[in-house]
Amino acid sequence: MISTAKDEGFVVGVGGRSRAELVQLLLNKGVLLNSHAETLLAHPAFEAPRSQSLRIVERTVDELGFRRGAVQPRIFAAARDQGLELCPLVTGPYLRLATMDQANAPDSVLSAGHAPTGAIHVASEPLSNDVDPKGFYLRVVDGQPWLRGYRCDDTYVWEPEQRLAFVLPAR
Repeated sequence: MISTAKDEGFVVGVGGRSRAELVQLLLNKGVLLNSHAETLLAHPAFEAPRSQSLRIVERTVDELGFRRGAVQPRIFAAARDQGLELCPLVTGPYLRLATMDQANAPDSVLSAGHAPTGAIHVASEPLSNDVDPKGFYLRVVDGQPWLRGYRCDDTYVWEPEQRLAFVLPAR
């Protein structure tokens, strides 16, 4: 769980490190990466990201108003309507490092064509309209922290219990 007080969230520092420094820090902390995460980390957004502090909050698809699930564009639009913002792409690795105490997933299936149990998807603007990869998610499997990239298209329905991380803007 990202925050105990739903509306308060917690502050995480993002950016300010080179890509090489960030990847080395992830490796030093024992974070595993899938090939989609490696692709995302190679994106130019990681070349010299500015340092900033973001207040991160977590919401389920259901909490955003979709009791039967919804597609990503509708989920992101609902979050914006509720005053939340999408995370910059660079948030994923920093959020992984800030939440190393994330609970272990109830199963150890890494990829099954649907959102994995125990995952927190970092809501960020997709880099392209292509399916591969859309963004990061955080998960702990068998005690091992993962930073993984995910794939989906705009027709994929996210389940109501799926958890996403958003930015709560300063007021």
